[in-house]
Amino acid sequence: MTTAALQTVLTVPERFRGPAEMANGGWIAGTVADALLADHAAVEVTLHAPTPLETELRLEQVANTVALSHDGKLLVEAIPVHEDLAAPAFVPFNEAARAEAGFAGWHAHAFPECFACGLREPGDGLRVFPGPVEGTDLVAAGWRVPFTVTEGDGVPASIMGAVLDCITGWAHFGPGESALLGRLSLQIHRRVYPGGTYSVVGRATGREGRKLLGQSAIYEVDGTLVAAAQATWIAPR
Repeated sequence: MTTAALQTVLTVPERFRGPAEMANGGWIAGTVADALLADHAAVEVTLHAPTPLETELRLEQVANTVALSHDGKLLVEAIPVHEDLAAPAFVPFNEAARAEAGFAGWHAHAFPECFACGLREPGDGLRVFPGPVEGTDLVAAGWRVPFTVTEGDGVPASIMGAVLDCITGWAHFGPGESALLGRLSLQIHRRVYPGGTYSVVGRATGREGRKLLGQSAIYEVDGTLVAAAQATWIAPR
């Protein structure tokens, strides 16, 4: 018996760029994972190649696998994960916001136009600027959710993926340093609402050659876990 595929066309607007001329890795991971993020389950998303902007792409779901491709080339693939993701410790919002002063990107930023962590205008980018939390191995930022990222009655998985993505990189990066996202596993427990304030927390969990490993989480102001992620970045040679 053959399982029928569900197909649609996806185009990534230029607004959601990370590095120039390609989609933000977390945004595209959240977009592709969205169909599988039911019942608070975790989803593992592998980025096989950069996703181009303003280009018609094919999004296809067969059973529990979702794939994004262009001209027959596989770009992104998502599969379910049958275990909960660990999260870094909660950091209160005021403390997370103070940590932004130590954001390495203030001094030199490899991708200043990045939708999630770039120095974009308020309301255009997400402006998540994680800095070190004193006395811990964490980085954190206070996220003030712009109304310009609303979809329906909440914030879509694509936006949450972007927030969870970049902070895991900044847990490793110094000024001007960069890498590209290779894999992002994410798990969304609760909705995020525009106008709300949330703590975003990240932690470096290891390095294996060119692979940089990290965890991240979004928390409500009372410490309730909203979403968690685990990331693998690939540093340049």
